[in-house]
Amino acid sequence: MASSTTKHWRFRLHEIIYESNTPAGKAFDVALLFAIFTSIMVIMLDSVESLHKEYGNVFSTIEWVFTALFTIEYTLRLISIRTPIKYVFSLLGIIDLIALIPSYLSIFFVGAQSLLVFRALRLLRVFRIFKLGQFLTEINFLKLALKGSVRKISIFLLTVLTLTVILGSIMYLVEKRENGFSNIPESIYWAIVTITTVGYGDISPITPMGKFVASVVMLIGYAIIAVPTGILTHDLAMAARQKKELPESCPNCSSEGHDSDALFCKFCGSSLYS
Repeated sequence: MASSTTKHWRFRLHEIIYESNTPAGKAFDVALLFAIFTSIMVIMLDSVESLHKEYGNVFSTIEWVFTALFTIEYTLRLISIRTPIKYVFSLLGIIDLIALIPSYLSIFFVGAQSLLVFRALRLLRVFRIFKLGQFLTEINFLKLALKGSVRKISIFLLTVLTLTVILGSIMYLVEKRENGFSNIPESIYWAIVTITTVGYGDISPITPMGKFVASVVMLIGYAIIAVPTGILTHDLAMAARQKKELPESCPNCSSEGHDSDALFCKFCGSSLYS
């Protein structure tokens, strides 16, 4: 009986912390998101020298309050899964731990420079945002689309790279090593800057033929911008058709990124729905 009760509240706790498709889970995510942004704002304000002199103690107290809250949250995450060690060594678990350690280390390291480093490391808390349920579902959706389009985009980028080498070499010959086109690598750099429509202007052609080639490169640049967008849009549409609601993390090991038709965790084999 006691074992059944323990299993029930751990499952309920996991549902609140790791899932966002329930009212309690959504409320937890919103509260955590608010705490993250508030703690980051405190750190940013404390970095302003005039505010630090006047409100330094207040900011320090608030930071420790948030540190305590995030410590409790981290502990509850470990309690709510059956294999806590897997979460500890997961990417998100490591980020959580890194976000907490600097606060506690500051007790023993009181040097001003060290404290500045610790405060900067606390900004890693912002990565907590990306594991919130409502964000995680869409991130997995985007990851699926990117995975499907990576080969096509890679081929496209290889084609663009080849094109910039050819156009840069042509410009090197046309400008006859003058006006900044002193060698082929410099000319290729110009071609990349131009074809991506960045246009720094540090190197520019002067001769009529050089201007003609530059005009061609500019037009090509506008034409190719739409290609990767079209590829990704197509794969986003394909991913949307395959999208299926499923638990965002395994109740046993907290692993994420399961296939849309998964019934069991591909990392530990546990059921995703029990």
